[in-house]
Amino acid sequence: MHRAVLVLVSLLWASAAVAADSASPSPFPNVQIERVDSPISVDGQLNDAGWQKAAVVSNFTQKEPNQGAPGSQRTEVRVLYDDDAIYLGARMFDAHPDSIVKLLSRRDSGGSHSDDFGVYLDPYHDRRSGYYFKVNAGGTIYDGTLFNDGWDDDSWDGVWEAKAKVDAEGWTAEMKIPFSQLRFAKGSEQEWGINFSRAMGRGFEDDFLVYNPRNESGFVSRFPSLTGLSNVTPGNAIEFRPFATSKVEFLKHAAQDPFNDGSNITPNMGGDLSMALGDKLTVNATVNPDFGQVEVDPAVVNLSDVETFFPEKRPFFVQGSSIFQAGQQGASDYWGFNYPMPTFFYTRRIGHAPQGDLPGGADFADVPDGTTILGAAKVSGKLSEGLNFGMLHAVTAKERAEIQFADRTRGHADVEPLTYYGVGRALKEFKERRNGLGILTTVAARKFDNQTLKNEFNKASLTGVLDGWHFIDPNKTWVASGFLSGTYVNATAARISAIEASSRHYFQRPDANAFSLDTAATSLQGAAGRVWLNKEKGNWTSNSAIGFISPGFELNDLGFMSRGDVINSHVAGQYKWTTPTRNVKNHNVSSAVFASKDFDGNLIAAGVWGKGFWWFHNNWTLETGVAQNPETTSPRRSRGGPLMLKAPGTELSMFFDTDGSRKRYYYVSGYSYSQPGENSHNWNTEANVTYKPKPNLSVSLIPNYSYSRDGAFYYTSFADPGAAATYGRRYLFSTIEQHTFSSNIRINVSFTPTMSLQFYGQPLISSGKYSNVRELAKPRSLNFYKQGEGTGTWTYDEATGAFDPDGTAGAASVGHPTDFNYKSLRGNAVFRWEYTPGAALYFVWTQSREGFDRTGEFAFNRSISQLGKLDSNNIFLVKATYYLSR
Repeated sequence: MHRAVLVLVSLLWASAAVAADSASPSPFPNVQIERVDSPISVDGQLNDAGWQKAAVVSNFTQKEPNQGAPGSQRTEVRVLYDDDAIYLGARMFDAHPDSIVKLLSRRDSGGSHSDDFGVYLDPYHDRRSGYYFKVNAGGTIYDGTLFNDGWDDDSWDGVWEAKAKVDAEGWTAEMKIPFSQLRFAKGSEQEWGINFSRAMGRGFEDDFLVYNPRNESGFVSRFPSLTGLSNVTPGNAIEFRPFATSKVEFLKHAAQDPFNDGSNITPNMGGDLSMALGDKLTVNATVNPDFGQVEVDPAVVNLSDVETFFPEKRPFFVQGSSIFQAGQQGASDYWGFNYPMPTFFYTRRIGHAPQGDLPGGADFADVPDGTTILGAAKVSGKLSEGLNFGMLHAVTAKERAEIQFADRTRGHADVEPLTYYGVGRALKEFKERRNGLGILTTVAARKFDNQTLKNEFNKASLTGVLDGWHFIDPNKTWVASGFLSGTYVNATAARISAIEASSRHYFQRPDANAFSLDTAATSLQGAAGRVWLNKEKGNWTSNSAIGFISPGFELNDLGFMSRGDVINSHVAGQYKWTTPTRNVKNHNVSSAVFASKDFDGNLIAAGVWGKGFWWFHNNWTLETGVAQNPETTSPRRSRGGPLMLKAPGTELSMFFDTDGSRKRYYYVSGYSYSQPGENSHNWNTEANVTYKPKPNLSVSLIPNYSYSRDGAFYYTSFADPGAAATYGRRYLFSTIEQHTFSSNIRINVSFTPTMSLQFYGQPLISSGKYSNVRELAKPRSLNFYKQGEGTGTWTYDEATGAFDPDGTAGAASVGHPTDFNYKSLRGNAVFRWEYTPGAALYFVWTQSREGFDRTGEFAFNRSISQLGKLDSNNIFLVKATYYLSR
């Protein structure tokens, strides 16, 4: 399989120049900007005298639905500037102003399908990065950054103004974007890239001054030039956002808990600083950051051996995070097909919950919720033309838990050492963005005060990533991109052994040849890399790759990975029908063949896959997919034991949704994976019902139900010299049936464009029931011994979990699989008022409750009724921020 993939990739590479499309976008006339002597009053009405002297830009073209056709409604845009800001004035004519969609939502709330106007700026004129600013007809603003010539990141929140007004001719918009919010090179004469967009919600029409065609990639590189801008300087303002919070907690507690009487009041204060460093860099720093207003993480029941990934939500780490992304740059899309792509910088490692173990015998403990971030700072921007740069440093405090023993004596236990985290990123883009080369490094270093924590944490860890891309042909049709990464971890022998034996590595596997558990090692090294070859233009495109992650690759101190020991490749293609037909606006089909091996050459994953997508004229969409996987082996199923088989499987998926601009929006999705050869099957279905009775109110209910049956689920293992066939250990498996129901409930009310109330709630019920405990008979199989079979007449006591492997009196006590019924309810309500640009007031209420029993029965009605009776944790928080600039 791998040889075939390599041959196909080589053929694609060799034919790249020959197959390259010859089409290229034609130059577009420049956009002229005019200087005004007095500031424009931003009120949404284009009645300032300055607008009369500005040049009009009006030749907008549809990207959707009729690509290349003139906009169905006329749009006029004017651009002005003074010493402090750039101003945008837009008139969106509309023959049916009563049909304008003017939904009101909180800032950056995507998917509203409102009418909106946007401007895209490339101040460095590097044709790859920039900013976007949008306002919809209801006055809600959106902003973010652009990178990789077409990707966007809405985490950045600039301090700027925009107003909109609907009238008899359509609607108008005004924007004021201070130069202090932008980074650009010094120079008396400026030349930026600029583009405009207009969206009409009722017909899903998207108009642009310049658009990227459906069968091509690249967006920022197509921008026309903004000319006439002179004698302006990059922003050098110092911005400071101090904050103060008061948090009141009412928590569940044990009656004798000396550290928790059920209530707690915690005041706090700190601040964030932002300032220019020269004309190309920005410094952001935070002291004692507070993240109390973020949405709670959803509840999950994870029975796998892979850590659950939660996205970052904390503003300091979210904003500008795209500059630290590495490994996938240059191409417009990256497909994986079972390649466990590492996340090289996972910011949730900074300030995580303390990881140290508490001493045995402690009855009660007071452990901090998270490690205290003493301070953090980052620098981002450009060092020179085409050289992007980012750097972040953070220090978290040593954390101690207060503990009480049974005799009521108290003590302290260190649960987290003083830790430094550092990240550096540089990316050089060469002429016309045809080539790029980048480097990213991360480091985590800890200071220990006792030997115990040395065995629980790494002393130091380093990661290095080299990535880049190269457009092979003159028309930028074919692009090769990839990365090469190395990691190094230094720690005590006990700690390195724990890492080697973790679910990311399983070095203790008895039948592995590429590695083995080294109990004397005090360091661990590894490497990873991947190369993609993409065809970016034309009705047919392709996406092929080959990559590896070595067994010793380890970056979880400041990154995220699920596993190592993999060599993976795929060849995939897609054909797009971009011209509307009688029934659909556009549609496409995709297919792929893929395979993965471990470093011993075992085939651990493979398959063929296909998908189809249709966008209908009524703005409904349908997507279907199918995959077939052959029999493979699994180095992970026995959780550090010998290889086992995975039976062939069939995957089916479907997604269907309706017109999102309507008052009522629906979608339904389904997924099924079946392996009859091992009596395993799982399926999942999810639906969405969203109702928008008023322009400022939306209610969403998103229920999800899943069922899974694993016919060979790892239960436990224990040493037994008599188990020669399985390397001196016995591995027990069972069948588990799991039912899970959850529902995301969201209510969003926007009183004004700067004042909103958001509610989020998630009830979850999950049950699991184990049966049919049996013993693995031999490696590389799905053969099991049942009671009375095998080398001895072994028995298993379902009540106690006692396992007698040879019929003698010496039974092993291995416990019994715990059937469970877990239920939880999590939610929060957030009132946010941006009372002045850059400053906000928050009122937050967070509640959580959970319960557990050992029935193993799903019992939906009973579980739902019990949720309301469970004790809850309630947290109330008030946070006020202020914005100072000079």
